[in-house]
Amino acid sequence: MQRTTQDSIKFQKKLEHWYSVHHRKLPWRKTRDPYKIWISEIMLQQTTVQAVIPYYNRWLKLFPDVKTLSEASLQKVLKAWQGLGYYLRAKHLHQASKIIMETHEGQIPQEHEDLKRLPGFGPYTIAAVLSFAYDESYPVMDANVRRVMMRLMRMHRKAIPKNDKELVRFVTPLLPKKRMGTYNQALMELGALICRPKNPLCLLCPIPEFCQAYKAGEQEIIPHPRKRSYKKIEAVVGIVQKQGKFLIQKRPSNGLLADLWEFPGGKIKKNEKPEEALRREIKEELGADATLGELLTTVQHAYTQFQVKLYAFSCSLESEPRASKKNLRWVTLKGMRRFPFPSGSARIIKYLEEGKDPGNKR
Repeated sequence: MQRTTQDSIKFQKKLEHWYSVHHRKLPWRKTRDPYKIWISEIMLQQTTVQAVIPYYNRWLKLFPDVKTLSEASLQKVLKAWQGLGYYLRAKHLHQASKIIMETHEGQIPQEHEDLKRLPGFGPYTIAAVLSFAYDESYPVMDANVRRVMMRLMRMHRKAIPKNDKELVRFVTPLLPKKRMGTYNQALMELGALICRPKNPLCLLCPIPEFCQAYKAGEQEIIPHPRKRSYKKIEAVVGIVQKQGKFLIQKRPSNGLLADLWEFPGGKIKKNEKPEEALRREIKEELGADATLGELLTTVQHAYTQFQVKLYAFSCSLESEPRASKKNLRWVTLKGMRRFPFPSGSARIIKYLEEGKDPGNKR
């Protein structure tokens, strides 16, 4: 693709016209508020648009501004995030809001270096906030834009951030002098609706004459596919009940699913039966022997790079738990609504509330 000024202007006009007619009416596109844009962009990482919309609307009711978010408890923030996954994103939002209040008088910075110092602000988020909220000239490089650029360039590689520097060099001459936010949104929307990972709708594309992959008939094989592998894990938890309340415990503040709550239990070791694993885990975690009842439900779910099969047994303790009381709670089913849980535990709670298995094998 030639990079003359005339070609760049033509590219921009065709792309922006297409966007003005065909873009989706999404709630975060109705605002230039940097806080609301920041929240939407963090939520949209690793999550689909349709899944994000109800979370985004609910979040803004709970935390309408930086100050409200900074003053909320971490537990309330994680509970609002429950179901979106990748919980470190929520912790970073909470941490960054406190720094913004303390260091920037509650105003989200407009300077690249200031944003770079905030937790959770990587190159993509910085570019999104600066271009969408402040119309600054920063190219946004998300998965959709990365794919569009690679096809325009006919780049035969995997779509990974490692190649972004080369893509940014390619796209820089195409950047407009005004309406940078609209331009970035248009590229992202083109990748989401037209230049899709599979079966791209090239006949509906507004800029096919600029696409080297389309001209070579290689749009279906660019970028090279990435194989995502999951590590399979089996785990078991005990549903310990006493006087109408259930025992739950808090995970450590570091590591996977940090600061979330769960039922006592853990991973099943090789050649270990679920019942054996549960007795061992409860002894290790709670310092108590356990008497197991029936298998209540089995839940299968995936997070990050893991696929988990989670067994839930009814269970009673033969003595009081000796773990730290600050990390243990006896709560009713209704009371569990105040606590943030991983998705697997949340589905077990749903089973307990409904008295039936939510779509998994018993």
